[in-house]
Formats: sequence, structure tokens, C-alpha cells
Amino acid sequence: MRSDILISIIIPCYNDAKFIEQAIDSAINQTHTNKEIIVVDDGSNKDTKVVLKSLESKIDKLIAQENLGQSTARNNGIKQANGNYVLVLDSDDYFENSFCQKALDIFNNDSNIKLVTCYANLVFEKKTNNYIYKPKGGTVESFLTSNSALGSAMFKKNDWNSCGGYDETMRNGLEDWEFYIRLLSRGGKAEVIKEPLYNYRKRENTTTAKANKAKYDLLKFIFAKHKDLNIRYYDSFMKQLVSKIEKEEKEKFKNRERIEFKIGELVLKPFRWIKAIFR
Repeated sequence: MRSDILISIIIPCYNDAKFIEQAIDSAINQTHTNKEIIVVDDGSNKDTKVVLKSLESKIDKLIAQENLGQSTARNNGIKQANGNYVLVLDSDDYFENSFCQKALDIFNNDSNIKLVTCYANLVFEKKTNNYIYKPKGGTVESFLTSNSALGSAMFKKNDWNSCGGYDETMRNGLEDWEFYIRLLSRGGKAEVIKEPLYNYRKRENTTTAKANKAKYDLLKFIFAKHKDLNIRYYDSFMKQLVSKIEKEEKEKFKNRERIEFKIGELVLKPFRWIKAIFR
């Protein structure tokens, strides 16, 4: 792949003083050398602003905005990007050094590619063992009922512009999935590099955690917004939906069979009996 192609790496940051430097360093250390790093401060607290100020020499642009959410921060960063390719990176995560080069090679080899993502190493705060998450990628049909890519991924700036960018009304999560649906709605596919080139921290009080709490409202919003696609691919949509319900039911059954659940049932049984008496 030509080394003169400019990649704009966009890093939105909100109150992330602890991890932002590692995210920036992972952008700097990419083996593809022609890149610009744009950090968007989404109305962070004083501690984060101090850290960002100290890191300003490491980046090309630091954009400050009031707290408008991740979608607006990403869009504002991309608007000021000079590269034809955009890589969005969350401020508490980091890429392995070879991601950009491998992603560009994929774009170069297939003109039908609209998005490049990869496997992710999930890093848990309170667990010592990590887990490899493997998104499947694919065409828009693969994205009808859930996200088949990571929120941090590479795409072309022209494609971002053509589909209208991230939905700035979505401040509670899943905005990356909704954006990918529009990105792929006119054709093309998302390609997955089958290596864990992304390190994804699973933390409490993040946008993803908030999205899980507002899950059903967000699903209703996305399904309604893309009703036309769900009708066009109705058979595929329903197949995926039923499959997800079956999977959740099996998981619930497995949980009920676990020894911890059975012990909890035994412990709570007398209290339920007492409560029933006094109804």
C-alpha cells in the first residue's frame, strides 16, 4: 500500500485522564507513518484538560467543545480531518501498531470495502482473564439486528460524508452501529482482520455501559429509523431476531442451572415464604 496516503486518527475524549495517553501513543506508533492525530475534548473535567494540555505536542490538533456527546465529537474531528481515510479510536482503548497498514492493504485490494475492523482483546477491570471478541463484519444484512464491527474502525471520509456522519441525537450509545447501517445501506461490506489488533477496555460508566441500560429504547429507535431496510431484508431480519431471542433464552436457562443460582434460591426461599404469609 502506498505510504503517502494520509490517515486521520480521531480520538474523542471525555473525562479520560487515565488512559488517553496510551490511546494517543498507539496512534503515534502505527507502522503506517503518514497520519495525523486529532483529539476532540468533549467538555472534559479539569484533570483531563490538564493531561490533554501536556500531550498537545504529541498530536496534530486538539479540538475543544462543550459536552455534546461522542457522535458530535467524532463528527467535529472528522470535519477537520485532511486524510482520505479516517480511523476512529476511543480514548480509553488502543490499537496494536500494525492495524492501519493492514487496514489500508484491505482497502487497496477490494474497492467494495466500506469499513475495516478487527478482532478485539477485551480487557476487564475486575477480571484477570481476558477474552477475544470476534465481530463478523459483512454487508448491511449482517448489521440489521446488532453491530457486526467494533466502534473503533477505519472508513473513507467521502463515505462518512455521503451517509451524513454519526447521528448527533444519539448520546446514549449504539451510535457507531447506527452509523455503520447507513454506511453500508447503499452497498459494500465491512471486513474484519482476524487478529486481536484492538484492546477494548470493559469499564463501568462508559457509553457502552449506558447503552446496555437503555438497550431496548435504543433498539426501538434504530429499528424504526431503518424500517425500510428491515422490510427489504425481512427474512434475514426476522431470522436474526429469533436467533438472538433463542440465544438469550438459552443463556437464562444456563444461569438457572448454575450452583450460585440454586444456592441463592435456597437462601431466599424462607424470606419469600414469610412475605407470602403477610400479604
